[in-house]
Amino acid sequence: MSEPAPRPPGAHVAPGYIVLGHLHRSRAFDVYDAWSEERGCRCVAKALRPDRREDERAVRRLLREGRLLVSLSHPHIVRGYDVVKEPEPVIVTETIGGETLAHLVEERGHPLAAADVAQLGLHLCSAVGYLHRRGYLHLDLKPANVVAEAGRAKVIDLSLARRPGRLPAGLGTWCYLAPEQARGGAIGPAADIWGIGLVLLESASGRIVFDDESCSDETPYYPQLEQAPPPLASLRRVPAALARAVDACLRPEPGERPTVVELEAALAQVEGVEPPPQLGGAPAGLSARG
Repeated sequence: MSEPAPRPPGAHVAPGYIVLGHLHRSRAFDVYDAWSEERGCRCVAKALRPDRREDERAVRRLLREGRLLVSLSHPHIVRGYDVVKEPEPVIVTETIGGETLAHLVEERGHPLAAADVAQLGLHLCSAVGYLHRRGYLHLDLKPANVVAEAGRAKVIDLSLARRPGRLPAGLGTWCYLAPEQARGGAIGPAADIWGIGLVLLESASGRIVFDDESCSDETPYYPQLEQAPPPLASLRRVPAALARAVDACLRPEPGERPTVVELEAALAQVEGVEPPPQLGGAPAGLSARG
C-alpha cells in the first residue's frame, strides 16, 4: 500500500498557515515549510501524516511537544510559535536557517575545528541545562537535531522530551541512546550528557560512531551496551582538555559522567574558546572548518 501524499503547496496545514513546501516525513508526522498569514513570515509546521490522524498516541505526543516548545524561551532551542488543536493538531515553530550538524559533518565530511567543537558543547550545555531546570530531559540529542545558524547552535525536535524517571527501553534514536536509555528504567540528566558527548565526538571526528546499515529504529540493537565509543584522541588529534571532556560524557555508568555545570567548566578550558560570562568570558561563534 503506497503512502498518502503530503499536503501540496498552497494548501492550508492549519487555519492561517499555508504550505510552501514539504520538508520531512517521519513515521507519524509531516513537516512543512509554511507561511503564517498572521505574522507575515515563513515558519515550520509539524502535522500528523494523513494516514496517522486517528493515532491517539501520536496526537498526544505532538500536542505535548507543542505545549513544551511554546513554554520555552532560549537562544539555543527552537522557538515555538503556536499549538493548533482544531480541526487537527499542528505545532508551529520558527524557521531556522543554516544546516544541521548531520548535514554539515556527516554528509559533507567536514569535522569542526577543536575550538568550535568546544563552543558547540557550551551551546548544547546551555540549552540542555535550561531544559533540565524546567524539569525535562531531551532524550534525542543527535547531529540531525542540532542546527548551526549564524554562529549559534540550536536544538530542535523535542518530541521525545520527558520528565526524569522510569522510561521504556529504547526511547530515542537507537544509535544515539545512552546505555541506560537502551536498557530502560530510571533515566536522569546523565542521559542527555551522553547525547552531548556523542554529538561532540561525531562533530570533532566527522565519523558516525555507531553505524550499521542493518540496524534501524524498527529493528534496533544497541552496540553501546557491548562496546564503548572510541576515545576522541584515537580518531583525531585534539587538545587534551577537549578529549577529556568528550570522553567523560561517554562513560558507560551515568553516575560517572559530568554534570552540565562540570562539562561547561571543562569545555571552557579548551584553547581558543571564550567561556560563558559566569565562567569568565563571553560566548563565541560556531563555524565549520576542517
